[in-house]
Amino acid sequence: MEAVSATMKAINFPATSTVPRATVSITVASPWSQTKLNMLTFYAPNPNTRSSSICLPRCSTKPNTDTNNETDQNPTFEPNPSLTTENPSSAVSDEVIPSSSNPPSSLSRGLVLDLGPVGSWDCTDIGSPVVKRFLSDEEERWYMWYHGVSTDSQGSDSIGLAVSSNGVHWERGKGAVKSSADVGLVMSCGNDWWAFDTLSIRPGEVVIMSSAKVRASSAVYWLYYTGYSNEKVDISADSLGFKVQNPENQSSQTGEVLRSLPGLAISQDGRHWARIEGEHHSGALFDVGSEGDWDPLFISSPQVVFHGNGDLRMYYHSFDVGNGVFSIGMARSRDGMKWIKLGKIMGGGPKGCFDELGAMNPYVVKNKKDGNYVMAYEGVGADGRRSIGLAMSAEGLKDWRRVEDEAVLKLATMEDGWDSKGIGSPCLVEMDGDVDEWRLYYRGIGNSGRCGIGMAVSDGSDITRFRRWKGFQV
Repeated sequence: MEAVSATMKAINFPATSTVPRATVSITVASPWSQTKLNMLTFYAPNPNTRSSSICLPRCSTKPNTDTNNETDQNPTFEPNPSLTTENPSSAVSDEVIPSSSNPPSSLSRGLVLDLGPVGSWDCTDIGSPVVKRFLSDEEERWYMWYHGVSTDSQGSDSIGLAVSSNGVHWERGKGAVKSSADVGLVMSCGNDWWAFDTLSIRPGEVVIMSSAKVRASSAVYWLYYTGYSNEKVDISADSLGFKVQNPENQSSQTGEVLRSLPGLAISQDGRHWARIEGEHHSGALFDVGSEGDWDPLFISSPQVVFHGNGDLRMYYHSFDVGNGVFSIGMARSRDGMKWIKLGKIMGGGPKGCFDELGAMNPYVVKNKKDGNYVMAYEGVGADGRRSIGLAMSAEGLKDWRRVEDEAVLKLATMEDGWDSKGIGSPCLVEMDGDVDEWRLYYRGIGNSGRCGIGMAVSDGSDITRFRRWKGFQV
């Protein structure tokens, strides 16, 4: 496929959740060379050909002419915590459904987002929260991307968006978004038969960055997600005492393991997405490991951290058959699209610990106060039960150490609690401003497999102690 000129035909994002798939063509000798990328071209398929070029609305690509600057004076990427979106309006559509504003009871303590109403896109299952907080002089805004399942989706996950002014009370949509100020379903499974994400998709991370390769009037959202296909993976784990699943589905007892790979989509408003086709033939960013590697079955829950200029780091999990535990691995990239695996960085904990059978669903944050890296992860106990643990690292590479032998957030003690059967899929948010605390969003499982999204808060700046949210202090 030939690269095209820098002047490209623009297309508008669709007003529904049908998302175009784009191919990324990158001219680069090595992802770790000091030579900067020469060209970034987007391609979108149409019924006749897959070589029609596109770019983001009000966004263009520009070849980098400074190819000999080894010091890389101009960063390839810049993180944008102070986000300026194309359409920052707080107006919402008539389909918006507010969450309950009542303080949680003892049975629902910590619950901030329940299942959607009957008939909505997320009425049977929700999880995988990815929460971002944006502060400005005028307002405080919270975005939560999460997966959901409807009654007529045949068990397939989609990705949606909810918004909030305080991170507790959320506004959600019943159906697909229709505008850049709307909330609800924002991305469905891929339609291409050859793609890696035709069965289910779940969000892993949303990174807000400006890139010299993608010029836009504002920062661009980069969504890293897990895509699942119909390909089943054979695994013999009967001796574990529980069923290995991928994706995790508490309502299913089949122990079905499906092939999954990491994907990327980009957006100008966090609602209308264009898939970016990776190097793998299925459109994924990279493949599972070879026979004998620790991750030959699937790649799940990709979470990306901006470390510095030309250094992005992806954390993900798989099941290490050789050792019989869920494990967390890492990959590294200079451009956010071409990745090099670095291997496994964390496996199972000591015998008898809450994570004896492994760690999964990692979420890594760089502590703004001391510069250390903090990882919240889902620990798997010997009985298959899940809870949330913490690990820390000075460099965020392979020097991870568990904070304690105990989970920082355990199952609810009340038998009928909404999260009494399992908790996981953590997402950490370090609060800025006057509030010196951390928030931990997570997926909870209750009786009969009913799911919800909860929130716990740290004991001040002590990130090793969390308690479920009980309501605002007056």
